[in-house]
Amino acid sequence: MFKKDISAGAKSKVKSSVQRAIRTKIVETYPLLAPHIDELIPKKSQLDLLKLYGRLYPKSLCKTNNASPDRVSLYALDNNPLFWQHMDDPIVPHLRVVHAFPQCFSRIGIDRGAIRFVLSGATLMAPGLTSAGGRLPEVDVQLKEGEIAVIEAEGKEEACLVGQLRMGTEEIKEKKKGVVVDSGHYLGDGLWKMSMD
Repeated sequence: MFKKDISAGAKSKVKSSVQRAIRTKIVETYPLLAPHIDELIPKKSQLDLLKLYGRLYPKSLCKTNNASPDRVSLYALDNNPLFWQHMDDPIVPHLRVVHAFPQCFSRIGIDRGAIRFVLSGATLMAPGLTSAGGRLPEVDVQLKEGEIAVIEAEGKEEACLVGQLRMGTEEIKEKKKGVVVDSGHYLGDGLWKMSMD
């Protein structure tokens, strides 16, 4: 999603009532983050809202999703990006938050062969998850289509991608082909490199 360099628009302060709603939405979406929410976004802190500018989606997706740069919001605290959201999609954590609280997010794993493609911004395909090095959750912890998932690379400690699933993990296991995550935030992308000063 953030393949090219992006820049932030004007920074605006988030109202306290909106900030409470954001905290509630984060805890609802990521229940395991609830014990850490006061550490992540202290109650007396002031969140900033930044509108992101630049080509965020490939041109092919812009025609179908009506994606435009002014529809991505980034929530930051003290110039540290925390979460981003495209229009009415689910709120997505920045990879720095995922690295700080890795146990709080649903995770799946890609094999070594998919790493270079994911880190260059390519669409994550099912074979990268269903091959020998890939890792999908057990039957009792299935992820559904539309949920946010953190993607970890085989043999690496840190997560490399976070994005919205286009098919559930059960369907991935059955089909073993198709698009899994077509847009997300990955290590080294425009959002990762963006300066907030």
